Formats: sequence, structure tokens, C-alpha cells
Amino acid sequence: MSAKPIPLVTTPTREAATTRRRFMRTAGGAALFASLGYHPVWAAGSDAPEKKEVKIGFIPLTDCASVVMANVLGFDKKYGVTIVPTKEASWAGVRDKLVNGELDFAHVLYGLVYGVHMGTAGPKKDMAVLMGINHNGQGISLSKALADKGAVDGPSLKKYMAANPREYTFAGTFPTGTHAMWMHYWLAAAGINPLSGAKLITVPPPQMVANMRVGNMDGFCVGEPWNHRAIMDGIGITANTTQDIWKDHPEKVLGTTAEFTQKYPNTTRAVMMAVLEASRWIDASLQNKLKMAETVAQKSYINTDVNAINQRILGRYQNGLGKTWDDPNHMKFFNDGKVNFPYLSDGMWFITQHKRWGLIKSHPDYLAIAKQVNQIELYKSVASAMGISVPKDPMRSSKLMDGVVWDGKDPAKYAESFAIKA
Repeated sequence: MSAKPIPLVTTPTREAATTRRRFMRTAGGAALFASLGYHPVWAAGSDAPEKKEVKIGFIPLTDCASVVMANVLGFDKKYGVTIVPTKEASWAGVRDKLVNGELDFAHVLYGLVYGVHMGTAGPKKDMAVLMGINHNGQGISLSKALADKGAVDGPSLKKYMAANPREYTFAGTFPTGTHAMWMHYWLAAAGINPLSGAKLITVPPPQMVANMRVGNMDGFCVGEPWNHRAIMDGIGITANTTQDIWKDHPEKVLGTTAEFTQKYPNTTRAVMMAVLEASRWIDASLQNKLKMAETVAQKSYINTDVNAINQRILGRYQNGLGKTWDDPNHMKFFNDGKVNFPYLSDGMWFITQHKRWGLIKSHPDYLAIAKQVNQIELYKSVASAMGISVPKDPMRSSKLMDGVVWDGKDPAKYAESFAIKA
């Protein structure tokens, strides 16, 4: 059942057409589509989407919100397309449906797109990261049983595991995905080798809480609302937020195949504009965030209590052990466009971690792959047409929780620099 539309004062279709024409006139837009062999389209002056209805896969997570709201609020119609949000059961299902064309786009894990592009996450197919969907807002949960015995964060978990040897099981959501990499990084930062000192399994996000409830795992890394849901249900605690691992880290992206961007360039652009506008709308006000939470909590989307969503999107956190805090680095969808720009260094980071943990055997050309996947020029043109600021540098520098700085300058050296690795 579709969510009831939220009232919105829509911008006239004429403005959308003007925005599209502005995009056509930008040097980046013209150059990009000329490079893809679309001279006749631009020569004819038509920027109408080639495909009017598109299926966008999503997993029931808070960060699917911009895809959902683009449809619910009618931003898709504004740009001449109809988005059909398609609820999927697992990231493996999203991958398969993107590869075989059942889905046109997806709200998808950053590292999954790279895994498919490089052939390390199933079938190999040329892929495209069009834009970032969110920063921050994931978490690492430990079971209440462990917490009751004093294992409440990385250091105390390591101490407990050393004193109580057995097989400890932790879950991510996809082998090359973001959550698997955050879990690996967090365990290693605490001195726990995730390959030899623990068992890592893959569980779809909506099934995390149920699996922890029956004792199938000691901890998991997943997106919201499932970490907060574990606290509400009394079966888990939040040991770390992912923004404490890496402030403003890349997370979900709007992904598709390279083939789709080449075959349907106008449709690709229209969808990007709709999702970007929804991203900007969500971050614009407290009221918008709460409206978003009410919408995505519905059965059609996440299917959970709105109270599992509406606190952490505002930065109001609790850990399940009595501690509460306001986190300024909560989940962001826009943040003046900083969230959405597909930094090359972000994509490269995931490749360094795939190399660190043995998912790839040798060092690839990190920068060349990122340039293939991340559609920088397309994004710049779309953002420019919408009046959204664009960073000058496609690389950015960040210090992660262990004090190690990532800036993309020497990815092979970075990947080899860790004491704990495959």
C-alpha cells in the first residue's frame, strides 16, 4: 500500500524544464553526454527522460528516505519521471536485480557497487555511483547478554573475549558492503582480528534484531533503525556509532549500471535531480525530518514503530545502558550538498579495505577504478543546474577512530599500513 502523500507546494513544471535546459547548456553536461555518444539528442534539443517510469530498489532502512520521499512528495513528476520504490529483502537481491535489469537504480551500499564493478561481490558488471545518499547514522550493537557481563565497547569486548574464549559471531549485511567494513575496522581498532579472532556472517538488515534475539550473534553492524530497535526490544546495546568510527563517512549511494546511464542519460539525470531535491527537503527542517520518519516507518517501507526512527535522525541517542547524548554528526542526507558529492577518495577507501581483508589479492589502480565508477562530471552538472554547491576537490581527508588519516593520496601504502590485516 502506498504512503499517503504529504502536502507540498510543488514548483511548476516549467521550472523543472528550465533546470533541465540549464543542465544541457553547462559545459560539463554537454561534454559528458557528447562523450557518451548522445550528440543527436542534444542537437535535437530534447532533454525529455527516455524512460518515464523507473524502479528503484531499497532496503528497509532509515537512509532509504530520499528515494521514498522523492516519490511521495512528487519530486519525480517534477522532473518528468515516476519513481517506483521497490522494497527488497536483502542486499544480494538488490545486486542481482541491478545486474539483470529488474531494477533501474537502487539505494545501495557503497562497497557493494564497487564489489560488483570489480567482480568481488558476485557477477562482474560495470557500475555507476551517481551520488551519495547519506553520511553517518549506522551503528555497532552488542548483545545485552554481553553487555550485562561488561562488554560494552571495543576495549571491554576484547578483554571479555580474551578471558572467555569461544567462537564469537558478528554480522554485517553484505561481504563488500559498508557495514562489513565498519565492523572489520572497529574490531581491528580494538585489537581483535576479525578474520582469525571472530566469525563474520552476513544477515539482511531487517533480520538483525530477530537473529540477535535467538542468540545467533554476539553483535552486528547495521543501519538505523535496527540498532535503536534492538535497544527498544531489550536485546542489544549500542557500542559505537559509525560516525564515531569516521565522522561524515560515506554510506548509501544512488547506484545503477554504467549501461543504464549510457542508454538513458536524460532519465538518469531526472532521477538524480528528484533524489537530490528530496535530500535537500529532508535536511531543511525538523518538521520535514519528522514527516519523513512518519512516512518511512509505514509498512510499505521500513515497517517499524516511528519511535525507532524519529530520535536518532535528530541526533538524540541512547546506548541502552542509561547513557544519552546529542550527536551533531547524526545521519545527514544533504548538508549543503556535501553528502551527495561522489568523492573519488570515498570509493577508493572501500577498495583499500577490500584489499586489507583479502577480498582482492593485489593492488589495483585505485584512482582509475574510482574514476570509472563515480560519475563526478554528471553529478557536477546536475548539481550546478540545481544551484547546489560542489566541492572543488574530488578527494577529501578524514581521520578515523584509530587516528589514521585517509586522504586518497597513496591508497596502496594506506592499505598495507595496518597491523591487523589479511
